[in-house]
Amino acid sequence: MKILVTGATGMVGKAICRELANEGHQIVVLSRHPENARVVPGAEAFHWEPEAELPPGQAWDGVDAIVHLAGEPVVGSRWTNEKKRHIHDSRIKGTRHLVEAIGASPVRPKVLVSASAVGYYGDRGDEHLDERASPGRGFLSDLCQEWESTAAGAQAIGLRVAQVRIGVVLGEAGGALDKMLLPFKLGVGGRLGNGRQWFPWIHIDDITGIIKHLLFTPFLNGPINGVAPGNVTNEEFTHALASVLHRPAIFPVPEFALRILLGEMAEAIMSSQRVIPKLILDSGYRFRFPMLKPALQDLLKGSS
Repeated sequence: MKILVTGATGMVGKAICRELANEGHQIVVLSRHPENARVVPGAEAFHWEPEAELPPGQAWDGVDAIVHLAGEPVVGSRWTNEKKRHIHDSRIKGTRHLVEAIGASPVRPKVLVSASAVGYYGDRGDEHLDERASPGRGFLSDLCQEWESTAAGAQAIGLRVAQVRIGVVLGEAGGALDKMLLPFKLGVGGRLGNGRQWFPWIHIDDITGIIKHLLFTPFLNGPINGVAPGNVTNEEFTHALASVLHRPAIFPVPEFALRILLGEMAEAIMSSQRVIPKLILDSGYRFRFPMLKPALQDLLKGSS
């Protein structure tokens, strides 16, 4: 197959491009910086400014499927009004432009797998959240609802559309785990707040596995939870990470301090989401890393 990927320079984008290329698929990349986006040998790369324009028509030649991951990072800096606008527009305008370009193409792909996020559910305490659960409230929930609705527009022009509500992706380089390691290695890691909030995580191999499964499983469509089945709280995650690194975890970070330091962005860190990957399990997908500690041991070999 010929597969077009957006967001190919991110951690998940790089991993899915390499996986698909290793299996013999042809990769086309859309990127703001195409010179940096040839993440696999032989990949075609085209310039695209998601918020400002439709993707170039020549990028669609012979494309069978799309993996759409592009979006401004949510975590990393305070949510100023300008930052929130970029987070919103990079996803909503970018997805709208992508769907419009598909509609204008004389030969259309068959499937769109589009990113979403567990932020859809908002802060839900101990509630079990499978794909039938209602949306939550707040900036991230509103964003994810609009994002999914915009991607679903491709259904009207004949594509099968699946939106992956991705949890916290744990990988060897980059991403959330990279940011957590230093304080734990220094022995000053600890839970966030009271630690009772649920932490929806997934190993990088499984999020790429789920995306591939969605590309090639014709009966799957609509929202799909992209998280591991081994639910843990923030406190349980903290203790598992400390154990794998052979370090203590005795310095909790008070919630009020996070809210002072991060402002509204603390919403993304302190929300409790007990997300269940029901549909992907029911479809026959088998997780390589369903439980947290083996996942961390795989990713942190030689890091302790």
